[in-house]
Parts: sequence; C-alpha cells; structure tokens
Amino acid sequence: MAMAKTVWGFIQNRDHRVMRRVNRWKAPRWIRFWMIAATRIGDGWLWYSLGFILLIAGGPNRYAAVSAAGAAALAGVLVFKVLKKISHRRRPCHLEPHCWSRVLPPDQFSFPSGHTMTAFSIALVISYFYPGLEGALYFLAASIAVSRVILGMHFLSDVLAGAVLGSGLGITAIVVFASYGLA
Repeated sequence: MAMAKTVWGFIQNRDHRVMRRVNRWKAPRWIRFWMIAATRIGDGWLWYSLGFILLIAGGPNRYAAVSAAGAAALAGVLVFKVLKKISHRRRPCHLEPHCWSRVLPPDQFSFPSGHTMTAFSIALVISYFYPGLEGALYFLAASIAVSRVILGMHFLSDVLAGAVLGSGLGITAIVVFASYGLA
C-alpha cells in the first residue's frame, strides 16, 4: 500500500508540474485554434458522422466496423463514467486558472479522459477494418488527447490512461467480433 501511495504521489507531482507549465503557456494562435477544434471534434459529432458515412459507403465490412466501433465506444462510456465516480479526481481547470482557454468541461471529474478513451477505441477499430484511414484516425485521436491537456481539461496521466483503456476496448471489440466471424 505504501508503494502505491508513493507511485501515485509521483504521478500527481508530475501531473501538477505539467499542468502549471501548460496553464501558463501562451500558445500561438494556430495551436489554440487546433486544440479547440480537436477537443470539439472529440465531442462526438465526428464519430457519429464517420459511422453514418461508413454505413452508406463503407463496403462489405461497414456493418461490422460500425458495430464494433460502437460497442467499443459504448463500453468506454460505461467505463469512464464508473471510473470518474470512483476517482473523484478534480480537473486541472478547477485547481488553477488557465491563461487563455475558456472551454468548459463536460463533467466534474478528470480521471480518465473520456474524449481520449472514445477517440482511441474508435480509431483502433475503424483502422482495423479500413487500414487506409489509420494515419488520419490516429492523428485525430492524438490531437484530441493533447487538446484535453493543453486546454486544462485533464492531467497528462488522465489522457494516457484514456488512450490505454480505449485501445484495450478497441482490441477487445475486434477480438469479440472476430470470434463470431464478424471481423
């Protein structure tokens, strides 16, 4: 137990150091625009639009791809809602004001990043079915994750956990769908 407290203390110290540096950074205008756009893209409308486009023009794998991505994303929502209620970790923007970001958080708690979890779970699943989209999808997922830290919505460990959990959910969805001959 003492080891866990030491590790958690180390992570929190690092997170708070990164938070302070990020919150005081007066980013160039183009980075501000990119980060706000990335966080808004991660709000969900892009994923719904992508699913709709794939259902219309996604070829023979479209139903499996959209179903597996939807299952991974839905599982992610359940996981991050439970973990946020358990962790009660306050968001960086609630601890220290940001020098330029005025983006409002979607909920009260920080750990893990739901935007990041969803982005990585969907990016992984859709990339499996459509390898040609892999670069763009992972760029979007990474941009969403970075934006959550830059805008003061999450600590670095929140988005790292979100990326790992989202990737795990994406892999799980692919394995489950493949076990039923759907992937």
